[in-house]
Amino acid sequence: MTSYYDDNSTVIGESSGKAAAPASDLKKVIPRETRLIGKKPEKDSDFITPLHIPEADRPFFVRIERGGVIGALEELDRQLTSANLTRLLSKKVPTDWTGREIGPGQIGLINHGGVPKILTRPGLYPGFPLRNWWARTWCGTKGLSDTVIEFQGLTVVQVSQNQAAVVSDPQNQVFVVRNSGFVAYAMEGSYNVLSIVDQTHLPTVVKDRLTGITLGWTHEVKMKSKVSAREEREYVVATFLNIPANNCAILQRDDDLELLGAGQSVITNPSVTLRGLYTLGENQVEMPTKDIFTRDQVPVSLTIYLKWQLTEPLKLAHHGYSTPYEALRDKTQSILTQIVAHLDYSSMVKQRSLGPDNMDDGTDPSSPFLDALRTRAMDDMHDAALEYGIVLKDLAVIDRQFKGEIASTMDKLTTRALQAQVEAANVDRENSNKVKQEEGALAVTQIKAQAANTQADAEAYRIIAAAKAQAERIKIEAEAQAEATRMQAEAEAEAVQIKAKADALVVDTFAREMELRRQEVARIRAYGAKTVFVPTDSAGAQMGSALALGMAATLGAENGRANKA
Repeated sequence: MTSYYDDNSTVIGESSGKAAAPASDLKKVIPRETRLIGKKPEKDSDFITPLHIPEADRPFFVRIERGGVIGALEELDRQLTSANLTRLLSKKVPTDWTGREIGPGQIGLINHGGVPKILTRPGLYPGFPLRNWWARTWCGTKGLSDTVIEFQGLTVVQVSQNQAAVVSDPQNQVFVVRNSGFVAYAMEGSYNVLSIVDQTHLPTVVKDRLTGITLGWTHEVKMKSKVSAREEREYVVATFLNIPANNCAILQRDDDLELLGAGQSVITNPSVTLRGLYTLGENQVEMPTKDIFTRDQVPVSLTIYLKWQLTEPLKLAHHGYSTPYEALRDKTQSILTQIVAHLDYSSMVKQRSLGPDNMDDGTDPSSPFLDALRTRAMDDMHDAALEYGIVLKDLAVIDRQFKGEIASTMDKLTTRALQAQVEAANVDRENSNKVKQEEGALAVTQIKAQAANTQADAEAYRIIAAAKAQAERIKIEAEAQAEATRMQAEAEAEAVQIKAKADALVVDTFAREMELRRQEVARIRAYGAKTVFVPTDSAGAQMGSALALGMAATLGAENGRANKA
């Protein structure tokens, strides 16, 4: 994948000699919709221009460039040699068997009679022969990537993209080093590194005391100065600012003011001071007013809801206000005093608040108060706020407090009215609860009745279904029994017919006689040997029937006489 950015660059936008991708290709990779372009005031003014910058041809002052610290030390060594001064870099050659060790990425420091000597090549440096060390002292090693190296008048400073070094030169002139570095050797005086500042994490937070919004971060770098034999004082030599998006700062120099936009900045000019930090976003606050007298001399205190946005901070600072709230507070108090002074107490007491839910048609007694707030107050406040660079977006009265004897009287009346309202509301609530209870009981009864009807219907359906099933079963059994009886009778009749036919086919007298005898034997076997068989078709049989009837008549006559007796 081709990279559209210079990998060897240390600053965004800095070129290392390679051709960058065309702008059209960048637009294809980074869509415009992913960026929100904010307001960018000009920052190339002389308010934040450094008052002192080291000259490009300053002697024994070398900027650190692509060659790094070693290249800068070599350049400084050449300048010292050209000026017939003691060399900075040592001529010692490292060995690989014994001595002081200097690793890769390190430099060795040697004090040669108060003059610095630097060992830049890694290796071991033996402590002999003695003639090479009798006037020299080994002072250890330092890393080539260390931010600050100070040794015997030699100063090495190199800061990263997020750092800034505040340095004082031998003439006590202060300059700031950002995203670069230098190597310097001071023959008279010294280069003092006063502070290394993390520009994106400044320690002092600046907040709006009223809204609590973070306006930015600041940090002051101070330098100690000896003003007498016994006294030292600290003086501010640099002020760092970190202003978040949609915020700004106001700088002042004499009678001139200048707007500084969001970003990281530093002020080193002593004639430029920080006037204040401001936010350009929307703000809202509840503001209590002082006591205001109505036309009939009733004192009232209002609580106002304000919503605004600062659009021109220079106008606000020019009028001497440090926050938009201070400007709005004075104007709001003045305008409301003028409005309320022309209104009666009766026109203000009924209406509790001003908003879209209670806009009336002008027939209510409180209409003058509402109309004045909706029209005159809002218009006057809007015009007054524009003079300070503020756009007023909303104004509302959210509370009012009347004071004095009439206020206490009204409080009592209001309390009574509220109590009556509460009692009425309680009665209505109780009645409503009772109605709801009765409605609930009725609904429960209806549901129970409906459930009982449903259950009865289900029981009746079950009984009817069971009866139908029982009747069907009996019918089926009867039909089956009748069919079985019919079939049995048919079978017996057919058997009798077959037997009769068989008997009719017997013509032999002996065979018939033998059949009769077999029937006689079967009858005796069935009823026993002592059974007497009486024929029913003879005269004796008929006499027996007459005898039985006579005996029955006699018994009946005797029973009748016994009953009469």
